[in-house]
Amino acid sequence: MDEVQLAERLIAYDTSRRSGIGLATDFVAGWLEASGAEVRRLSLEGRQCLIAGVGAGERTILLHGHLDVVPGHPRQFVPRRAGPKLIGRGAYDMKGALGAMMLAVADLAQSDSPPEVRVELVVVPDEERAEPGANCTEMLVAEGLRGDFVVCGEPTEFQVGVQAKGVLMLRAEVPGRAAHGSTPWLGENAILKAVRLYETIERLPFARESSELFDRPSVNLGRLSGGDAINKVPDACRADIDIRYLPEQRPQEILDEIRGIDSDVAIEILIERPPAYVSPRHPMVESLLDAAGRYEPTAAAVGRDGASDAVAFLAVGVPAVEFGPCGGGHHGPDEHVDLESLGHYRRALVDFVRQVPASVGREADPNIAGGQ
Repeated sequence: MDEVQLAERLIAYDTSRRSGIGLATDFVAGWLEASGAEVRRLSLEGRQCLIAGVGAGERTILLHGHLDVVPGHPRQFVPRRAGPKLIGRGAYDMKGALGAMMLAVADLAQSDSPPEVRVELVVVPDEERAEPGANCTEMLVAEGLRGDFVVCGEPTEFQVGVQAKGVLMLRAEVPGRAAHGSTPWLGENAILKAVRLYETIERLPFARESSELFDRPSVNLGRLSGGDAINKVPDACRADIDIRYLPEQRPQEILDEIRGIDSDVAIEILIERPPAYVSPRHPMVESLLDAAGRYEPTAAAVGRDGASDAVAFLAVGVPAVEFGPCGGGHHGPDEHVDLESLGHYRRALVDFVRQVPASVGREADPNIAGGQ
């Protein structure tokens, strides 16, 4: 299989469902084993993940990918090519990148000159998870998974993401007052009140700040649930709000601003993840940029709006960045990855691994080594 065929095979699994994740995991494990990689299967709280390794050396490079995708329509799991694009759920986030990572590992495993470093491809089933509790990457790191540098194959347009916003996912329990549906003025509609709460949050001071790499934070009303009868003014509503805050901001200060809107609204933290930061002057980042620049001259160190599992490694002092192929529309109806970019991405990863020994020969400056 080439990069495109492998991406198509992965897209065809509906990995928004547990059953699809299981089938895809079996396929990836078998494919990597047949390609000469050493594959370990791990079960963490009922979730299966894989670690496939090649090479040996004092340095370890981790390539990180996830199989799960957000839900989509059935037709989105039928990959199709349209000109220079491969379209389908997960094409960009991140089955195209995962397939190219698998092929890069196979290239290194089958080469006559093995890599001078250890390379491990970590494949997890739950990066998109938006529920409380640790995901597989966090559990693996807690159990001791480490490396000298981590490349998360998230969608980046061939840029290297050295910063990412923090994550603050909140649940607001909004009370109202019930009344008959024919006399709504006698009640207080909790659903409308929840919408107004969201609109007020968008106008709070924290939401209007900016930083060197980001125009502003983002606030998204992701889920709204309220009302139990159409002829009744709803007296309760639950709003789940996804806030991505700037690296310089403090989540407690954001919470204080939100809780100051209405004392009757109960605010609960569902998920909190810190911002990501690795210096663009880190030797590994410079080496990755050099490899990427051979195929995409505009490759640069950038800030990323979304979050990734990179923060789990950064929390224990392991520098981790996001780097993925070109494409667009992730989580949307027209998600796609650029066909040519997949081959470039595969070769850039191999080039990066091959030049790591030279790039890390310098003593790293502790002030640019990454972390929170």
